[in-house]
Amino acid sequence: MVATPIGNRADITLRALHVLALADAVACEDTRHTAQLLRGYGLQRPLLALHEHNEVAAARGVVERLRAGQRVAYVSDAGTPGISDPGARLCAAVRAAGLRCVPVPGASSVTALLSVAGVSAEAVTFVGFLPPKGRARAEAWRHWAALPTGLVLLEAPHRIELLAAELGALGPRTLTVGRELTKQFEEIVTLPCAGLAAWLAAEPQRRRGEFTLLVHPPDTSAPHDGGALTPEARRVLALLLQELPPARAARLAAAITGAPRDALYAAATAEPSTR
Repeated sequence: MVATPIGNRADITLRALHVLALADAVACEDTRHTAQLLRGYGLQRPLLALHEHNEVAAARGVVERLRAGQRVAYVSDAGTPGISDPGARLCAAVRAAGLRCVPVPGASSVTALLSVAGVSAEAVTFVGFLPPKGRARAEAWRHWAALPTGLVLLEAPHRIELLAAELGALGPRTLTVGRELTKQFEEIVTLPCAGLAAWLAAEPQRRRGEFTLLVHPPDTSAPHDGGALTPEARRVLALLLQELPPARAARLAAAITGAPRDALYAAATAEPSTR
């Protein structure tokens, strides 16, 4: 599983070039894109199409090649395979066949953004792409927004304005945006979640490109000690905590009572006596 650059071709690793040069075949998300990528490094290898629409069937072919003693590399269009890209089902099939699946690490928009955001990765949850629309997207937001961690999101340009509106409803959270990371027009900015829509509107070209976003963890230093909670909100929270963990209890209590979820979570975790 070979990571390739997410924009800047110089980000390829020496090990990746070595593995690709020795591979009997390179399975890839897009054969035309990968052929061009390899040519840029002076390489030419047999290519096998393996993408989200044929991954299960194509994985069987890769397993057969491996059993025959061939060396097969897999690359997605950009970045690390299996991270919001095809590759996970291929790796599962290879491992299920009793064969080795070896990581060749390298570029990733997720780690690139985290490295400059100033937020501890210990307090971050990787979300990736949300469902594109409808009820599934709304339910996903209800789940992820209730977590007391940071959230790493990926979004395509045609949905970035929808995401901006959704982030604006999160309340006083901070956001770090990485647009076109490692490319010529790279932008990295930290602003309030509610400010993303205005930032996009300020420069029309900002709506284009690939986005990696980090919603910072809730500010636990803020005075969310539960003092603003009504007696009814506290009663509902206490009942839910008898059966549920704090994050889920806070989310449900917020839905039932309309009280701030952050305040409910802080109250749920502040004192054992609230349980």
